[in-house]
Amino acid sequence: MRTDVLVVGAGFSGAVVARQLAERGLQVLVIDRRDHIGGNAHDRTDAHGVLVHPYGPHIFHTNSARIFEYLSQFTGWRPYEHRVLASVDGRLVPLPINVDTVNRLYGLSLDEDTIQAFFDDVREPRDPIRTSEDVVVNAVGRDLYEKFFRGYTRKQWGLDPSELAASVAARIPTRTNRDDRYFTDTYQAMPVDGYTRMFERILDHANIRVETGVDFFAERERFNARHLVYTGPVDAYYQHRFGALPYRSLRFEHEHLAATQRYQEVGTVNYPNDHAYTRITEFKHLTGQEHAGTSIVREYPQAEGEPYYPVPRPENEQLFKRYEALAMAERDVTFVGRLAQYRYYNMDQCVGAALKAAQYVEEKMGLATHAAAPPAVPAATA
Repeated sequence: MRTDVLVVGAGFSGAVVARQLAERGLQVLVIDRRDHIGGNAHDRTDAHGVLVHPYGPHIFHTNSARIFEYLSQFTGWRPYEHRVLASVDGRLVPLPINVDTVNRLYGLSLDEDTIQAFFDDVREPRDPIRTSEDVVVNAVGRDLYEKFFRGYTRKQWGLDPSELAASVAARIPTRTNRDDRYFTDTYQAMPVDGYTRMFERILDHANIRVETGVDFFAERERFNARHLVYTGPVDAYYQHRFGALPYRSLRFEHEHLAATQRYQEVGTVNYPNDHAYTRITEFKHLTGQEHAGTSIVREYPQAEGEPYYPVPRPENEQLFKRYEALAMAERDVTFVGRLAQYRYYNMDQCVGAALKAAQYVEEKMGLATHAAAPPAVPAATA
């Protein structure tokens, strides 16, 4: 099958690259191994009529006006600020840790002027800061580390925080105010018609064909493309030449509660120290949908299964660097996305990386008016 560009993967990275190249007049074929578009951000209505995210909650947030405006071509937005509670010592308290979290746990009456003195008193200074444990105990001390971070991290990653890069814990800041929003980005919203409808619009172009249920590795011989854009695991592309890159996977347990309109008071509740699952998300908070019942999902991290999260450890970074060297030497292949670049990207970062990758493909195919720098293929971060 002849085409100008073959894009492997119909998630954010693949869809955005495909749209950009199609608008430059290239014929683009997008394939995906799954039976749907949207990658992990795919959403669908469950058997009970509730819009759910089969692969766990996806909440869009960004500080980039450019990326928000780009996606706004394909969707309207429902304003939504995500809030998370953590079940700790029999209480539900705000996460990230803020003034109210500390006051509820310890029966204190601190405010924004006195909370830092509390943190300074309980913290365990660490220098240098190399691991996730270092980050947390250096900021908030041993007790809050044990209550919020250690158990959750061990479930999520299968490793102790002392074995993980500092970047993992750095994603969850400690606050010295009462802001209980999980994210503080300028733009926080959900696609008003859902993610899948947004992806359908991104891929709705005369120069784009989409085939789902297609395994690239099983059928690659039938494709004849001038250029390949690959968004899957980079180690799989090279047949694990240097060994498999470690990824963390998830198992999702979805449940519909027909007689319950509201299961929990916020979108997500974390369980750092209780249960085998890490968190429960109730989708109606995210979507604003009205329904007599409600649908929830529990997340169980696991070692085997679909790759979701690169595991940020120095030895994994070094292994990735060997694959990166191969990828950067390719003339007719461009690697982009969380799995191809072995990086934990938020959705807006996927879009940004895809826009840059499209420019790079244009340059390699002789379409760009000026040479574009190759997209970064960074080492693993949290």
